[in-house]
Amino acid sequence: MEHNLTTGSVPKTILYFSLPYFLSYFLQTLYGTADLFIIGQFNGVDSTTAVSIGSQVMHMLTVMIVGLAMGTTVMTGRAVGARDRRQVNLAVGNTASLFMLLSVVLTALLLCFVKPVVAVMSTPEEAVSGTITYLTICFIGIPFITAYNIISSIFRGMGDSTSPMYFIAIACVFNIALDYLFIGVLGLGPAGAALGTTLSQTISVLISLTMVCRKKMIPGFHISDLKPVRTMMTGLLKIGFPIAMQDGFIQIAFIVITIIANRRGLNDAAAVGIVEKMISLFFLVPSSMLSTVSALCSQNIGAGKHERASQTLACATTIAVSYGIIISILMQFAGHNAVSLFSSDADVIRLGTQYLHSYIWDCIFAGIHFCFSGYFCAYGQSGISFLHNIISVLCARIPIAYLASKYYPETLFPMGFAAPVGSLLSVLICVIAFVWMKNHAISSQTSASSTQSAK
Repeated sequence: MEHNLTTGSVPKTILYFSLPYFLSYFLQTLYGTADLFIIGQFNGVDSTTAVSIGSQVMHMLTVMIVGLAMGTTVMTGRAVGARDRRQVNLAVGNTASLFMLLSVVLTALLLCFVKPVVAVMSTPEEAVSGTITYLTICFIGIPFITAYNIISSIFRGMGDSTSPMYFIAIACVFNIALDYLFIGVLGLGPAGAALGTTLSQTISVLISLTMVCRKKMIPGFHISDLKPVRTMMTGLLKIGFPIAMQDGFIQIAFIVITIIANRRGLNDAAAVGIVEKMISLFFLVPSSMLSTVSALCSQNIGAGKHERASQTLACATTIAVSYGIIISILMQFAGHNAVSLFSSDADVIRLGTQYLHSYIWDCIFAGIHFCFSGYFCAYGQSGISFLHNIISVLCARIPIAYLASKYYPETLFPMGFAAPVGSLLSVLICVIAFVWMKNHAISSQTSASSTQSAK
């Protein structure tokens, strides 16, 4: 299962690792998109809005879990690069213990606060009931969402991005089939969308755990590795917690923007919800580059190959920017047709197209700071990623979205620029931080501390 990412051509290694992860992320993102697409074919705007708002909340929770699990990817990757089997198994065991506790607590808390969450979202009255139903069912499935993501993070830290792709592919097939059954055949609406997503995720986790156990894909692992080790737990949280908080604040920015749109009316809310879901699809490449950079750089740092880590960052950034330019230009011509796939309402399509035409430019700048965030995370400097995202959200994304909504009530086009402007600010901060790291030789310090921790 382990793969050495410290040798060979850097571009080929990036493509080898990122392609399965890209497909995995595409399939995982397809969950919510499939829900939105299928509900739009069989139900009205109220149900579409309910699912779009509910899936946005779930997406926020999911990305925070993924962000926290980044600590696992980095710690595992460093141990694999240093060829320290004991540290690998400790990272796996301590991750399992940490996230099992987290998922139970998180599920209990969220089930108690479903209605306040819906209220905070300023959900349109027509969509309140559907949103509550959708979130209640999805919250029950949080342990399985958590389980899938930690299994995936462990595999990627070991250099294996292919196995998680198979796990999520199984879930995606079941999700689409169950969505058509529950929504199209049984007419369950938002409840059907939530049931399809939750049950398919459960099936995927059960199958993946069975495969891991039968094929002994984590050799040398013992139950004793589940016992919390202070240094390992500290390492997991030190890296993962800032990333989780960073992702959480980004999603909060999305939610604030959603609230702003919700207060403009049902059509605006549906348009923003659809475009946000589309953006999550367009961000597949930048997101895969973030995970790729963090995994590859972690192994190379563990092996003491810091120059190769820098080469990985440069190559991944080039790929992300090239993709961003192409997709941004393409959507200026195909945006209307893309939005119309998710709704037949003329006003929703018009508003969604406006929002997409300006928002899509974020693919360029987000790709850059995503790559830098993966690099910072691999070096244990995830606090930098947290910092630039907080500044971006507070100084650009939310203020620009609010002002644009206030002064341009008839169009969503100006509101869409909040995202690319915020990402541009993040890029500037990342470049400054990168130069600072190089000048202060943080890489060597990190290597030394990692070696001491392994001992």
